[in-house]
Amino acid sequence: MPASRPSVRDVARLADVSVGTVSHVLNHPERVATATRERVESAIVELGFVRSQTARGLRAGSSFAVGVIVHDVSNPFYTEAARGIEDRLREDGCVPMLCSSDADPGRELDVMRLLAGMDVRGVIITPAASTVDNLGILSARRIRVVLLDHPPVEGVSTVSGDDVAGARSAVTHLLDRGHRRIGFVNGPSVMRQSAERRQGVLAALGAAGLDQDDVLVEVEPVVDGKSFTADAGAVGAARLLDSRPAPSALFCANDQMAIGAMREIRRRGLGIPGDVAVVGYDDIPVASQLITPLTSVNQQMRQMGAAAAQMLLSQEGDRHEVFAPALVVRASTAA
Repeated sequence: MPASRPSVRDVARLADVSVGTVSHVLNHPERVATATRERVESAIVELGFVRSQTARGLRAGSSFAVGVIVHDVSNPFYTEAARGIEDRLREDGCVPMLCSSDADPGRELDVMRLLAGMDVRGVIITPAASTVDNLGILSARRIRVVLLDHPPVEGVSTVSGDDVAGARSAVTHLLDRGHRRIGFVNGPSVMRQSAERRQGVLAALGAAGLDQDDVLVEVEPVVDGKSFTADAGAVGAARLLDSRPAPSALFCANDQMAIGAMREIRRRGLGIPGDVAVVGYDDIPVASQLITPLTSVNQQMRQMGAAAAQMLLSQEGDRHEVFAPALVVRASTAA
């Protein structure tokens, strides 16, 4: 057995066949006689040979790696979307390279440069800013891009959810439950998701003929430089519950903040939903498993991820797909 990593030549030598025959076994086994194929496969197992996907991709003129850049890989929203991406990529023999931008355009650009230098097959990205100026570094290398959780942009394929409709359904639900003082724990207003969810909140109030100033109290908490986290949700909930009059319901712009808000509500000895009702956004898997299951807006994250991967692999013209959200009512708003 060779001391270094076994090569195709090592396999050919042990099986007593040509390098070309080994290549046929790896790529077109149906073209090789059964006895010869079994001899080569036995040599592969004995040597522990593993083909280089990088070299294979170079020969084929296309990498088998796909870059996936999201705001935070620890956020369950992106974890679910990434699983959908991975499942679809695997069908074509590709693998995702998952990276976090921390919603920082500078870090996003650094990651893009690394991926461009690796000549990845494509990049699926949730942009860090409302603009997509950083995409130029990828287009210059003719690397296909799909935007995930982003509204349509000319010249780029996109997959998104309807955040305005989702937030509107959440607040309409709270209004239908009789709440007339609602706290909104939102992310930074400069982020597209935050801005559109706020539009949905205001649309619900407007449709009900209610004055925003009378019903709504808002915060955009940031803890350790991050929003959309459980800690940020707890801080936001504390500020809202200290306001007067205090809200009887909280709508949080994602489930992680909602979980933090529920923690703060309980810390104060208050009941959910008896004293304070809570609605989240994303419907992450744990939402249904909490002590008080969380009412949340389901975005079909895994399906969105799979759709983004399909767009990237298809090499078709630019497409735009919008997923309709659906409110899932659970015990955090319905006693």
